[in-house]
Amino acid sequence: MSGPSRVARFGNTELPPEQEAALRRARRLEWVSLAFLTSGVVVVYLVMGNSQAMKVAWIEDLLSLIPPLAFLLATRRAGRRPSVSHPYGHHRVVGSAHLTAAVALLGMGLFLVFDSGSGLLAGEHPPIGTVQLFGQTVWTGWLMIAAMVYTGVFPVILGRRKLPLARDLHDKVLYADADMNKADWMTAAAAIVGVLGIAYGVWWLDAVAALVIAGSILHDGVSQLRGAVRDLLDGEARTFDDADVHPVVDDILEAAHSRAWVDRAGCRVRDQGHVFHTEVFVVPVGPLGAEQCDELAEAIGRLDWKLDDVVVAPVGALPPGVRTRPRAATES
Repeated sequence: MSGPSRVARFGNTELPPEQEAALRRARRLEWVSLAFLTSGVVVVYLVMGNSQAMKVAWIEDLLSLIPPLAFLLATRRAGRRPSVSHPYGHHRVVGSAHLTAAVALLGMGLFLVFDSGSGLLAGEHPPIGTVQLFGQTVWTGWLMIAAMVYTGVFPVILGRRKLPLARDLHDKVLYADADMNKADWMTAAAAIVGVLGIAYGVWWLDAVAALVIAGSILHDGVSQLRGAVRDLLDGEARTFDDADVHPVVDDILEAAHSRAWVDRAGCRVRDQGHVFHTEVFVVPVGPLGAEQCDELAEAIGRLDWKLDDVVVAPVGALPPGVRTRPRAATES
């Protein structure tokens, strides 16, 4: 399969022009992110010295490389068509990438909380020396602060540009990356506070700043792990940010209930990555032909580009665990 065809589809789903353009932009942004983050990792490593906050900020910068790499690999693999050995396609690679990034964040967050906390309890007083730069003696703290400004501003811009693309593509790995990018200014600010604390003799500010950064990493890891596990365990399809059940679920039920030949209807919609696998169960009023089921499946498939695999099954009774009414109707 050629490169352009991978970009234009996820499995059997051909991307609409808007999503195809969003995917191209997202891939470009992730390559830019990798280049910038790599430079940031090098810069921070060169100046971090003995500061606990700077060390934790450097580790967070290293972790920030995981989501862009996961996104680029996942979108490439998700473009493969279904086969006999993979009848549902390769969409689950997105969930696997999401889980990988979440576990890395959670594990590193736990380690850094322990490391920073033990440093605070031990009362470590990290020194910050000076260096010779262009014939001048420069306090290393200024270099640390400059490095934090460098690594803290640009990712925020990248994160804000990635967020709408994550929504358009329904890509939770890209959303996790954008969310981390947007929070990078807090990491930079905390590290700067820690460095200034050392400069003014308030040694414990460095360890507290490190704890704040570590807590942010841990929080991201917990929230991302919860969403990744829910999707891999076939939880009901939710929005790209996991804030709520995806509104297309209500649209599917409304479409099914709008048919005169349908007495009762229910659906199961699971998130496979970028696309949804949809099972619609209908209890017909009377005798039912295959043409009616096919027409309803096609109509539901046109509701949203993410409805990749729609199956309409006539049943005598609705199975347990299906959503049977649009939430608006249920709540009214």
